Amino acid sequence: MLSVEGLRSRYGRIEVLHGLDLEVTSGEIVTVIGANGAGKTTMLRCLSGLQPASAGTVMFRGGDISRVAAHRRVSLGLAQTPEGRQIFTNLTVEENLRLGAFLFSDDRVEKDMSDAFAMFPVLKEKRNLPAGGLSGGQQQMLAITRALMGRPTCLLLDEPSMGLAPILVDQILDVVKSLRDLDVTTLLVEQNAFAALSIADRAYVMETGRISMSGPAAELITDPRVREAYLGL
Repeated sequence: MLSVEGLRSRYGRIEVLHGLDLEVTSGEIVTVIGANGAGKTTMLRCLSGLQPASAGTVMFRGGDISRVAAHRRVSLGLAQTPEGRQIFTNLTVEENLRLGAFLFSDDRVEKDMSDAFAMFPVLKEKRNLPAGGLSGGQQQMLAITRALMGRPTCLLLDEPSMGLAPILVDQILDVVKSLRDLDVTTLLVEQNAFAALSIADRAYVMETGRISMSGPAAELITDPRVREAYLGL
């Protein structure tokens, strides 16, 4: 589904990604864990086209998208839920969702809307209210469903549990697990390493712009180095 080779990116003269290699197979949940400042968000922004890559190749569904504009990547089936949600606070919940479906004008948009409300019923209750009035957890729900309105085959999720109460974290991650049933492959960046590794098939550990470890998530969650550095065990 997604293959990255030698990915590098910089802010000015400072390189923050130093030749990343990673793969995501169709149907998988793959997580990338690491400390603040490791480059996880920059990596996702490079994959979605929001941050330019200075070197390397990004292949998506067999095609090279390394130089494809961000909005074109969405039309190819690659969507991102950004760090910090970045919803349109002055628009209603429904208007945010319809913006997520900007590529489409068919009858299926209404079904997609119904599916979004079925996933998070609280959004249906608040569909006509300004999105800025939602709680943090509800805004994260909106950010995820807005991305799904674009009908992605691969979803890039950046820190979906950030700032949420534990019960909401569980609800969000349950939805991430359920994306398999929608034929959506997921690349998850998450600081809550234990939660991420608990639901992922495979995982990568990123340190200062490099991949330092990778393997099945079930193995990494028991690795003494990961447990000490990221799980507090």
